[in-house]
Amino acid sequence: MLSDEQDDALRQAAMDWLRIRTNDGLDALTSEEILEFQFQGEPRRLAATQQGIWKPHDLPAALAIRTTYRAEGQERPYDDNLGVDGLFRYKWRGDDPLHSDNRALRAAKDLGKPLIWWWGVGKAVYKPIFPIYLIDEEITQQQFVVATDGLQELPETGSAVEEVLRRYIQRETLQRLHQPVFRSMVMRAYGTRCSVCELGHSVLLDAAHIVEDRHELGVAAIRNGLALCKIHHSAYDAGILGVTPDLTIKIRSDILQEVDGPLLEHGLKALNNTPLRVVPKVRKERPDPELLEIHYQKFIAS
Repeated sequence: MLSDEQDDALRQAAMDWLRIRTNDGLDALTSEEILEFQFQGEPRRLAATQQGIWKPHDLPAALAIRTTYRAEGQERPYDDNLGVDGLFRYKWRGDDPLHSDNRALRAAKDLGKPLIWWWGVGKAVYKPIFPIYLIDEEITQQQFVVATDGLQELPETGSAVEEVLRRYIQRETLQRLHQPVFRSMVMRAYGTRCSVCELGHSVLLDAAHIVEDRHELGVAAIRNGLALCKIHHSAYDAGILGVTPDLTIKIRSDILQEVDGPLLEHGLKALNNTPLRVVPKVRKERPDPELLEIHYQKFIAS
């Protein structure tokens, strides 16, 4: 069994490796890529091969949890969802509270150990959310309460600010877990390329929502997303660039009349009336025409 100091060093090394390997959390990893991690010159597994909970034999508590990928309309074996308090839940394994996996999670909670959450965004493709902490256990619901880094110690106000705090936590949780997962799902579907110009540098790409999902508490659907470089994302949100339901790019009429440098001429004006250059190969992951129509009407109005 590793000492507490060695355990902490292993977890810190894993988090540091993930920051580098995923462009500071931007990119997802395949199952094969996850196996590349080494600690003190030796390969160390960061995820289980089959089950969702991973506790190495020489650690006192779980190191990672996993949520399997679910295509839209499919159900996962376990339902890991956002609670009304704005924090995510992770289900026990099975019904036995004394199952070794559940005891491993309980130990991580009691010891305050940071974990990695591998969230499936495609077949054998996972977006790591790290570090996360298990801050409570809801025995009757057979689940643990998950907080992202910085939210693991929550004040109990018992006052009128409770609702404000809940909204803050909900917003922070969505930004730290929901949005990165959505981004990785969209990047995977579009092959990490801008749908408008085919730029393929991950750090210069965003997953743009076609219709804002501010009222959705689950992971957004790929069909409500477009992979866009930062220039075209800004143009899309500003109403300079639009996309019709048949995936044709439109540029606002006043922009077409402007005379400026090569970026405007070739990066925007030349795109008018051309089709999206990159669309998902899987038909059900392509942009939803109804959602595109909603955004396109806003573009016309602008």
